[in-house]
Amino acid sequence: MIYQILKNEHKYARLVKNREEYLALRNSHENLENLAKARAGDEKAKAKLVQFAYNLGVLSGSALAGCKSIGSYFFHDVDCYDAEQSAAMAQQILAKKDEIGLMMLEQSASGGWHLVCKRTPGTTILENQVRIASILQIEMDTNAHDLQRVVYSTSGSSDDLLYLDDTLFDEPMTEQECEAEYVRLKDRERKGEEQVPAGAKKARKHYKPWTEFLATDNRTNRSDSAAENPTEEKILKSCIPLQKEFRGIAYSDIIAEWWRQNDGLPQEGERNVKLYQLAVNLRAICDNNRDLLLQMMPRLGLGDDEVRSIVDSACKESPKGISKAMNNVLDSLQQEVKPNSDSDDSTPPVMPVRLPKLINLLTKNTPNQYKAAVAHAVFPPLGTHLKEVEFEYTDYVLHEATLMNCLMAHTGAGKGCIDEPIRHIMADIKARDAENTRREAEWKKDCQKKGANKDKLMRPAGLVIQEIDPDMTKPALVTRMDEAEGHFVYVKLNEIDLFEQLKGQTGKQHFQLMCLAFDPGAEFGQTRIGTQSVTARPKCRFNWNACTTIQKGRRFFSRVLTDGPISRINFCTIPEMEIGAEQPIYGKYDAAFDAELKPYIDNLTSAHGVVDCPQAFKLARKLQEECAEFARLSQDETYWNLSHRAIVIAWLKACVLYVANGCQWEKSIEAFIRWSLQYDLWCKMQFFGADIEAANSLGERIANRGPRNLLELLPDEFTLDDARRVRKQQGKDEQKTIFMIRNWMNRNYVIQNSEFSFEKSYKYKSKNNK
Repeated sequence: MIYQILKNEHKYARLVKNREEYLALRNSHENLENLAKARAGDEKAKAKLVQFAYNLGVLSGSALAGCKSIGSYFFHDVDCYDAEQSAAMAQQILAKKDEIGLMMLEQSASGGWHLVCKRTPGTTILENQVRIASILQIEMDTNAHDLQRVVYSTSGSSDDLLYLDDTLFDEPMTEQECEAEYVRLKDRERKGEEQVPAGAKKARKHYKPWTEFLATDNRTNRSDSAAENPTEEKILKSCIPLQKEFRGIAYSDIIAEWWRQNDGLPQEGERNVKLYQLAVNLRAICDNNRDLLLQMMPRLGLGDDEVRSIVDSACKESPKGISKAMNNVLDSLQQEVKPNSDSDDSTPPVMPVRLPKLINLLTKNTPNQYKAAVAHAVFPPLGTHLKEVEFEYTDYVLHEATLMNCLMAHTGAGKGCIDEPIRHIMADIKARDAENTRREAEWKKDCQKKGANKDKLMRPAGLVIQEIDPDMTKPALVTRMDEAEGHFVYVKLNEIDLFEQLKGQTGKQHFQLMCLAFDPGAEFGQTRIGTQSVTARPKCRFNWNACTTIQKGRRFFSRVLTDGPISRINFCTIPEMEIGAEQPIYGKYDAAFDAELKPYIDNLTSAHGVVDCPQAFKLARKLQEECAEFARLSQDETYWNLSHRAIVIAWLKACVLYVANGCQWEKSIEAFIRWSLQYDLWCKMQFFGADIEAANSLGERIANRGPRNLLELLPDEFTLDDARRVRKQQGKDEQKTIFMIRNWMNRNYVIQNSEFSFEKSYKYKSKNNK
């Protein structure tokens, strides 16, 4: 059945009786208008779309809250990230519509898919979602199985509503049967009788249930119905135990993703060929180990001898390296970074697979190990294209796109990876600068002809030169800022110590410049008495990129650890390569690349005034709360202090991407910006965290480390002494233990059992049971 969800004081359900009524609601003028806005990124408009519910049975009343009647159908949500993938998914779903019991298929406002399918009697919504996801081999959200799930509609056009079975408007069960089924299923959930993999019970946005089923010789957790389903049988036979991994990725996930990227599971007549291709590509990540490869290989109905023959053929030659196809699979399986994960690992957070279109373009020619560095380094030159454009932060202070980036990596790490992307971003500015530099040179030449004090020529107007020479004095920099006419000036430094030219008499003028550039409305200049001296105090608009080794970078900032520059700069790095690693190969930065880049640059240069980006504003608020929560749990003051401006930097990046994209929000921006923030904080904590803490406490430098979630280090039930011991182990003041616990209690992270004993709350356990 289909119910329209309406709201007065509370949400209530109204039965939709037939196709005509259903299409009329979807095609109403108001709904189509809100849909257009929602697809342009307007979250408020999305919330106004007509809402439907598909899980409910025959209702005795209309109240949605407290409803205890389940129907014969269920809703299933599929996320999608680009048009090509979306079209392929639709074909995949429609091709198996009879097998999955499809009743309705619509494209969501965000480009994914909404399915309504027949529910197998006696099984829960979650069990059915796992079944559908396994058959289609499409990721599912384990949090979307509640009975009262409400769905935002799209239009009734054939582009949005691809399939609708009119049977969906009827319910074969009676009201009493729907209520009795609800009671049975709740009892099934309570007793733990649902036939789903363990992972389906955890909160996962991109869950792949088919990878958690065991091979055919280990079916302890399988349902009887699965054994009777030939498609599930085929899926189960293609999977392997999860404990075998390559670089932290289960081989079962790798194989499942391989099939997804290579036209799905092979048909009967092509099994040998497809399995041989899989074995050839797996051998490089199995170290050409026949025994391991034989264990990893799916059977797909073939006998062990046949599979052994395929493996032997594939391993006749040693692999030359991981193939491009297998690298694509591994890239796709990198998980999106978890917000506020502990930064104690020796490797930075992993870059999301799905990137905003502009970042995807700017990193597409970059070898994998350099992509993260490039993804951070492109923002200062992008922001330099904005002229007097402001964005309102969560404290309602207006900021311009001041972005400063420092790439710190080991000697020979490949810091030049950022050069070409930056050069192409700055090409238009560089061309205009060249003309104005020529005009300035001619004026200087004419002045020299006139002599020192005779008929002195006025300096030409409009000498906007944004990209400056790193070997520049303060007066020259003040002049460039003063003549920039509201533009940013920009410099790229191959070595960060080139800033020493600007250090001035105090020795810290270059650091003061960094602070002034970041702070809204700050001025930078000088006042001199001499007639030939530069006297000006322009607004400080200054973006820059710099590179340095880790050791040199630490020395450079060692005198200002607690003075502010570090928190205002966006840091990135490059992981060390193994000895003897192959030379990274770059793509071509040609005319076609410039043509793809041009629309984004044009959008930046044409922007003006205060730009409102509600999605970035909302994201900044979320990031603030996430960082605050992690700071409370880690009790790490250094992390907490660094996070404030790190969030501003991340928010400014989101705003720049929004403007570059023609003031259109992309779904992928949020995950990318969250990763960018965590990566920036990881670098700061790794490179400077210990030194900052030592400087604050005037103590000795301690080992590099990231903030740890102290509550995670404690057992579910713990004492005050346990908490003191954990604080001591992490180098924190034991005297503040009771304040920490009170903070946790106020946030409902822990509850107090007795005077000196505590227990992690159900809320905290549920939230972190991932």
